[in-house]
Amino acid sequence: MVQVQNPQTAVILPAVDRVLHMPAVETLVAQYGHSAVVHVVRSLFSEIRHLIREGAVLPIEAMQEPRLAQQLQERLDAWLRPSLRPVFNLTGTVLHTNLGRALLPDEAAQAVQAVMTQPCNLEFETGEGERGDRDTHVEALLCELTGAEAATVVNNNAAAVLLVLNTLAARREVVVSRGELIEIGGSFRIPEIMARAGCKLHEVGTTNRTHLADFEQAINDRSALLLKVHTSNYVVQGFTAAVPENDLASLAHARELSFVVDLGSGTLVDLSQYGLPKEPTPQEALAAGADLVTFSGDKLLGGPQAGIIVGRADLIKKIKRNHLKRALRVDKMTLAALAAVLRLYRQPERLVQRLPTLRLLTRVPGEIEALCRRLAPAVLQVVKDLAVVEVSLCSSQIGSGALPVEVLPSHALVLTPTKSGRGAGTVLRRLAEAFRALPIPVVGTISDGALRFDFRCLEDDRAFVEQLAQLRLDVNGRQT
Repeated sequence: MVQVQNPQTAVILPAVDRVLHMPAVETLVAQYGHSAVVHVVRSLFSEIRHLIREGAVLPIEAMQEPRLAQQLQERLDAWLRPSLRPVFNLTGTVLHTNLGRALLPDEAAQAVQAVMTQPCNLEFETGEGERGDRDTHVEALLCELTGAEAATVVNNNAAAVLLVLNTLAARREVVVSRGELIEIGGSFRIPEIMARAGCKLHEVGTTNRTHLADFEQAINDRSALLLKVHTSNYVVQGFTAAVPENDLASLAHARELSFVVDLGSGTLVDLSQYGLPKEPTPQEALAAGADLVTFSGDKLLGGPQAGIIVGRADLIKKIKRNHLKRALRVDKMTLAALAAVLRLYRQPERLVQRLPTLRLLTRVPGEIEALCRRLAPAVLQVVKDLAVVEVSLCSSQIGSGALPVEVLPSHALVLTPTKSGRGAGTVLRRLAEAFRALPIPVVGTISDGALRFDFRCLEDDRAFVEQLAQLRLDVNGRQT
């Protein structure tokens, strides 16, 4: 928006063609293209006309070449800037759903770039010279790592559950414990997914306790499968009981039903070996007798967004024949990234260093504290008149519904406004907005009267510091 001032002389808008022939604007045309420059000139003039109709008087300098070219360049940069862009995740939540969840390793990024920029054998067998199946690029890896007979991939875990239920239990009943009728992000619930899949929910037990007898009594002629849903995004504690997977598998198979386990997040390694809380794995579920297991690709696995289904070959074959599979399938870039991540699991000794998710989750608190103390002076330099900057202990979260009650010890920079009283909240809000307005937005959290930056996920500290010089605030926290 043009800044309105109050001189005595009003501005006169030049013709668009005249503006385009200004030397400084011709440079912009050469850089951005004729159509883009014309667009922003007309947009700017439209706003100016609106201001004039509202009674504003603009300075003559607004339409002089240097100032006009500057305004046009700023608008061009803003108009052409991608909406989806990197940010610094300093929230303390490693797998932040709103910030893209798992970060991909370099190997995955390189694999994606390779298939993006040239033709690839997505559905083509180069040896036989015949059409192939896109799942082959990840199926063997998934079977090797999980012990499954077969595997397939769709665009997320909700889709995986939907596809499994629609394939195996359409117009029939699915028996599940009442305590496992979870809701995931965006208000998507297991009962609604079942309804969309064409199944009828048959819930058993109570919120906190479900027994094998509850499942036995629920099975009838309309039953299609038993479903166990891992409550990865909440925990029920106290007087509780749940049926072990091997018991459910034995019951299902005795009654000629399928047994399906939805792990939600899913990990391919025992996290406890890295000092992290234990989380169930697909390997364990299959070993306990599950016929199919579904889990996510972009959470604890550390890969791209995907829904992975592993298990019995005959059931996977049925799933692949379902017409919904085509609607839910993943593209070549997802397959390339997922395959690259899965290959990293073949070298477990190097996994922590090469897989960003595991590297960030296992980051040593002392290393994070040292980073905070090293960067604190640079942050203080730009907010010294507005806030006190301190290094403080804090707790990071894993995020995305994985291990919801578990926290990781970490450290944060805490920015507390020097102004007290009612004005402190305003300063705090403006500080947060200013950091988010940087070229690479810095996203922290506001709590207990302070802006907090947990540095667990900050690895490019040089880029973080270099852009701080662009953070210019007045004494009230407004951007200048």
